[in-house]
Amino acid sequence: MHKRGRALVLGIPWFWLLLFFAVPFFILLRISVTDMGEGLNPFAPLIQHDAGHWSLHLKLSHYLSLLLDPETGWGDTLYIESYGLSIKYAFWTTVLCLFVGYPFAYFLARSEPRVRPLLLLMVMLPFWTSFLLRVYAWKGLLADQGIINNALIFLGLTPEPLQLLYNDVSMLVGMTYVYLPFMVLPLYANLVKLDDRLLEAAQDLGATPWKSFWLITVPLSRSGIVAGSILVFIPCLGEFVIPSLLGGADNLMIGRVVWDEMFSSNNWPRASALSVVMIVGVVLPLAWFNQRLARKVEQEMV
Repeated sequence: MHKRGRALVLGIPWFWLLLFFAVPFFILLRISVTDMGEGLNPFAPLIQHDAGHWSLHLKLSHYLSLLLDPETGWGDTLYIESYGLSIKYAFWTTVLCLFVGYPFAYFLARSEPRVRPLLLLMVMLPFWTSFLLRVYAWKGLLADQGIINNALIFLGLTPEPLQLLYNDVSMLVGMTYVYLPFMVLPLYANLVKLDDRLLEAAQDLGATPWKSFWLITVPLSRSGIVAGSILVFIPCLGEFVIPSLLGGADNLMIGRVVWDEMFSSNNWPRASALSVVMIVGVVLPLAWFNQRLARKVEQEMV
């Protein structure tokens, strides 16, 4: 009975990953090497039997075109630029979420137990509203005739509206706002378990509050920092809605490129190749990090 229960507990998440990650990934991988031909069929057969012979039809040029531009050469393509731009925005969004979210999570963890549910409710309250509506709301706030510019002009801080929309500012503000709860909640779950006696002991030994924070609180909350950063960075990397609504023409992140390739150019194999490269680029570093973390835990236990 014990073995059955263990198999069930382990089997459910494995089945979930197989059904909603592995299967879609292999479908994308299959489309990415498909030769659509004149029929533009993304599910054209990879193996064909013709005149008594079997032939394999794999088109790897979709991956080659991501790296090679016939005019500019290797590594100077729109796709490489889009990957780099996506990584840049995802990185800075993660940094901003950590900078804003850590003090808030720390305040949550140190607040009175009776008010914590209310504060957590405030963190999760934006999820009760449509994601699209929240992004559109920022357009109203950041527009030339929006609330922020009108307030700045009314206070005499600027004579004319500032360009707050369709640039890096609007992109980072929108993405930080949307993904901030994904940083706060893991940090709170980690900080709320922190033993206050450690800070009291550091204070008794003469450590200042700032030194106690850096030497005790931050190292002990490292797992929350890592979890929150992963939860923010990965969805930011493939973000599509926010760049489309708040970003300008130059903010061409990889999510928008995949959309254009699939629905504007009708090039499903290239769009799938872009997605496969992005997924592999995320999964491999995560797998390496998890393996390294597991080894470190094993060494500490020994």
